[in-house]
Amino acid sequence: MGFFALIILVFSALFSTQIIAKAIKHEELKPYNSYYQQLAPEKEYRATALEVVARLGVGHYKEITLNDRFSRQIFEKIFEDLDPMRMFFIQSDIDALQKHSDKIDDHLRKGDTGIFFDIYNLYASKAVKRYIKVIHEMDQGLKFDFNKKEFVQIDRAEEPWAKSEAQLDDLWRKRLKNGWLSLKLAGKDDDKIYSLLRKRYMNSLNQVSQVNKGDVFEMSINSYASLFDPHTQYFSPINSENFNIRMKLSLEGIGALLKKEDEYTKIVRLIPAGPADKSKLLKAGDKVIGVAQDDDEMVDIIGWRLDDVVNLIRGEKGTTVRLNVISGNTEDLGSAKIISITRDTVKLEDKAAKKKIIEVTQGGRKLKVGVIDLPTFYVDFKAYYAGDPDYKSTTRDVKRLVNELKQEGIDGLVIDLRDNGGGSLTEAYTLAGLFIKSGPVVQVKDARSEVTKYGDYDGQITYEGPLTVLVNRLSASASEIFAGAIQDYRRGLVVGVQTFGKGTVQHLTQLGRGQLKYTQAKFYRISGESTQNQGVVPDISFPALYDTSEIGESSLKHAMPWDSIQPVRYSMFNGFERFIPELIQRHNTRMKSNPELIFLTDQLDLVKQAREKQQLSINESIRDKERAELKKNRLEIENKKRKSLGQELLTKLEDDDVEEEDQEKDPLLEDETNKLDEDPLLDEATKVMADLIELTDIANAKVAQRVTK
Repeated sequence: MGFFALIILVFSALFSTQIIAKAIKHEELKPYNSYYQQLAPEKEYRATALEVVARLGVGHYKEITLNDRFSRQIFEKIFEDLDPMRMFFIQSDIDALQKHSDKIDDHLRKGDTGIFFDIYNLYASKAVKRYIKVIHEMDQGLKFDFNKKEFVQIDRAEEPWAKSEAQLDDLWRKRLKNGWLSLKLAGKDDDKIYSLLRKRYMNSLNQVSQVNKGDVFEMSINSYASLFDPHTQYFSPINSENFNIRMKLSLEGIGALLKKEDEYTKIVRLIPAGPADKSKLLKAGDKVIGVAQDDDEMVDIIGWRLDDVVNLIRGEKGTTVRLNVISGNTEDLGSAKIISITRDTVKLEDKAAKKKIIEVTQGGRKLKVGVIDLPTFYVDFKAYYAGDPDYKSTTRDVKRLVNELKQEGIDGLVIDLRDNGGGSLTEAYTLAGLFIKSGPVVQVKDARSEVTKYGDYDGQITYEGPLTVLVNRLSASASEIFAGAIQDYRRGLVVGVQTFGKGTVQHLTQLGRGQLKYTQAKFYRISGESTQNQGVVPDISFPALYDTSEIGESSLKHAMPWDSIQPVRYSMFNGFERFIPELIQRHNTRMKSNPELIFLTDQLDLVKQAREKQQLSINESIRDKERAELKKNRLEIENKKRKSLGQELLTKLEDDDVEEEDQEKDPLLEDETNKLDEDPLLDEATKVMADLIELTDIANAKVAQRVTK
């Protein structure tokens, strides 16, 4: 699914009359008690809750008093987290629980999370009943009037709570009607629509039924912790492990990316050079239906939660796991085969730094521009402290790649930090040290207002040539430290979009159960400016793929304010600042003449129009007209680009009819599915680099000429 998936999801539509689907095979709907069981906190949760309250009380950067006022904020946050679109609770539910709103602080001081569990149990009960009701209505047959002029609200987060169950019934009727209409306009027949929607609601029902005590406890603590600031978070033991894996880019297991598909655990892809890949026994699409350790009894995992399955499959290096597997194109359990794989250390190289060279022609001269794509700032602390000479880190990997690019004769270098949400603070300033000889990189101020300066003082520089840093709205935290330092030193150009604006530093501490990540400091550029809320503003601005009013620190609730401190002394590099006006002018000229950039801008205009819609019509003729208009606009934009490039014009776009199966991508697949087929912004960054090289060469030639005279 391409760039316009979001727009089509907003506009695509459906019709239907009577649907009788009893002959279609589907998962049987079980009684209410099969999906809902009351949950209560374990005794061990008390110690963890007390530990979190104590740590945040003395360690968090923001001083907050746990009192009745703060208690009421926690109360509101619980409902916001459980029912963000206000589709399950009604106003009387809130009113009945209001008496507890100023008592939550008292409970937390005792380590008591019972009130959180009570509210969750009410939510789960209502959610299970709601999904059962919707599925039952679908099984009985539905009749929609698509000639009626009705609308469905796209985002109900700011809407008032429904006043009655009858009002909720109507909201759900419209939601189901909209889902049906969307699929029918995408070309599905009634049986297919019924199957897809029923499966969707059954999956939602099963997800609610699989929530366990640990999940509720984690949610409960985070309803409290997240009110300190958006980056303070409690991790349960399983999520602690996942967080650590993301930081060190390695794990011990078989090297397979898994996802949940209905009742099955499906192999999404195999990590190259991992144990599963090397074994040649598994392939993408296979379904795992059982897991066993060494010679132990095989455990049937059909219907299990994904994280529970992952826990069984992961294990220590050198141990053996047996998997019971069926092919992805069958549900015949009789065709299952048992395979054995020996676990090993798996390197997650897809998240590590990567390099490539893009050739750019400038003034009749071919230039080699090196590009280093850096998805995150990672470091394997455990391996580092163990003295492993080959420990994984951003700075070590980038240094190696830069040296390789230098050997290949690059004329300039682009560091691509788009979508890089940050990571290790240490790696941010040590990475900057590859491009400056010596000096401070970042300042960190703690809760006591004590400022510590971090930088690079080894007197060495890995790369001295032309440098550009490419950022976007999702470049955050460590990315902003690096980009801000390069900009402040005038060591290189920063191009792209204003960054996320996360200017806080988190500390990760081990608890008796799980981990707590909390904000204990703020970081500042060497200029004294904070990146908090404001981010790093590029020297040359590119079109924004994301809505900057909805994405970024400034759009998050409870974000800390911007401020500044004293700058530190540092020496700027001399050279390119005088070229910036000319570089901007050349960039703007390309924005108006380059077919790919014009195409991108036109696409973004359509996306903006889609975002501005508050409601969707669930009238067939209106939605059909909107859909036809969208198709027409998309085709015009595509053919406008093709005409400029001298390509054959199209009469229809290939992805006009979006398949429902493509509309709900798994988050694990975002890296592979949420990208443009081409990358005009990276191409533009390399062209800006080529401009900079040309202008620098011209200026140097003039200086040399004057010296000669």
